[in-house]
Amino acid sequence: MKKFDIFNQFRDAVIIINSKYEVVYQNYTFKRWFAGFSDLKKFSHKLNFDICPLNSENLENYSPIYHALNCKENFFACVSYQHSRDKILYYDLTVIKKGKYSIFFFSDVSAKTELTKEEKKNEKLLAEYKKLAAENEDLQNIKQKAQSQAIRIALINKVTNTIRESMDISKILQSALSELSIMFGAYKAYFAKFENKSFKILEIYGAKKAVPATPISFDSETFSTIQSNKISIVHCLKEYLDAPPVKQPVMRVVVPVYHLQKLLGVIVLLSRQKRELSEEVEILEAISFQLGSAIIRAELYQKNIQTVKELKNALKELKETQLQLINSEKMASLGQLVAGVAHEINTPVASIKSNNGLFAKLIPQIKEAEIADIMQEINGIDSEAIQRISNIVTSLKKFVRLDEAELQEADINKELDLTLDLIRHETKNRIEIIKNYGELPLIKCYPNMLNQVFTNILVNACQAIDGKGIIIITTSYQGETLTVSVKDTGKGISQDEINKIFTAGYTTKGVGVGTGLGLAISAKIIEKHNGKIIVNSEVGRGSEFIITICSK
Repeated sequence: MKKFDIFNQFRDAVIIINSKYEVVYQNYTFKRWFAGFSDLKKFSHKLNFDICPLNSENLENYSPIYHALNCKENFFACVSYQHSRDKILYYDLTVIKKGKYSIFFFSDVSAKTELTKEEKKNEKLLAEYKKLAAENEDLQNIKQKAQSQAIRIALINKVTNTIRESMDISKILQSALSELSIMFGAYKAYFAKFENKSFKILEIYGAKKAVPATPISFDSETFSTIQSNKISIVHCLKEYLDAPPVKQPVMRVVVPVYHLQKLLGVIVLLSRQKRELSEEVEILEAISFQLGSAIIRAELYQKNIQTVKELKNALKELKETQLQLINSEKMASLGQLVAGVAHEINTPVASIKSNNGLFAKLIPQIKEAEIADIMQEINGIDSEAIQRISNIVTSLKKFVRLDEAELQEADINKELDLTLDLIRHETKNRIEIIKNYGELPLIKCYPNMLNQVFTNILVNACQAIDGKGIIIITTSYQGETLTVSVKDTGKGISQDEINKIFTAGYTTKGVGVGTGLGLAISAKIIEKHNGKIIVNSEVGRGSEFIITICSK
């Protein structure tokens, strides 16, 4: 119908339907867009919109075409058209009623619809992105907090392990100050002990030498915070009262260290960093708690060590006193015994000596020469025996020397000979004595005590030799040091026993044979002379006792 050709100038697709549902006109655009159009029924089946009539069995009611035709007023709807299986386009459908005609205008809004869909999709994706970003930020925050917590726990564990492994207060404090300095970027860190209502710096991190106990004090506000067992964090120009001011403000952290309700001291950290401390405070509190317990434990440990040391010294002194008392009692008893024996021997010896002298005067009066010679020989033997007895008595008196309690000069070689004379009954016809005496100066000593040492060592050497053997005595003097060596060919001493032979009460001899006091007393006597005894021994080959005494 030519009267509708004006619609060919429209950009929209136009189709005109009369009241009998007959298509009376299609403009060019409609023909181009819907080239497959054949009849209205098929066309309407490919159109769709979102209006869904309820309880209707007429499929045509679902088509926007029939809705528009049945509508008595102008009609508008957003519709979709199924061009092919994979292609759906979207249109704004406007229907204008003109008499018996319904004029359908199809405006292509596919691009707009797709754009709207994409925008909605993008909005949805953006919302999801924002949600994921927020979740990621939360995760990052959780991760950062977890890492921070892990670092804090690792730091606390590191300091705690060091604290637990050591009982040295200085080492404990240096470890804690070191870790805290690294964490807070402190250029100075120290621990000040609290005593007598004041603080004294005991440990400074990085100080190579011992730190003198420098007294310090804080302002009333800081001290009040410390007394409240709270951490003081301020920016100041002075680290404590009476301290020289710094050029620019520094962050000062004062951490009180308590054990129960007792203030032990404070940790002071000085840093040039300007930042707020929040999570780090937990670390400071945890380390402060651990440090308080560690300091008390270390102090108790040191006190225990000191107590044990004092008890050991007291026990050592008691044993030394006991040995001295035993030795003094022994020497006093020996002195009294020797004095009595000497007196008892001297009386008959004097009588025998007198008779021997008288007999010597009578021998020349004997007329028979043979008898006179025999009597002269007997008289000579008796004279030697009397002299021998006198020498033994004299040696006994010299050995005891009860009146020689002061240091005096003595010839050690002669003292050894004197000792050998007294123990001749142990060596006679059994042990060969080899003397390698060096040239010795007179040595300041207690001769009676050294004789006792020589006697103990020589008698032990004799008793260690089964049957016949050799004892070699060597003396020398070099560099103001006297050395006396007594070496035997006895049965020797095992390595396990060498470390015990100078212990009071320990003996390698059988029960009832040795008291275990001889070498213990000897060791104390040599210590009194500022000397020492060294033992070298090999089982089956013999032993060597080496005595060294400095004569300065």
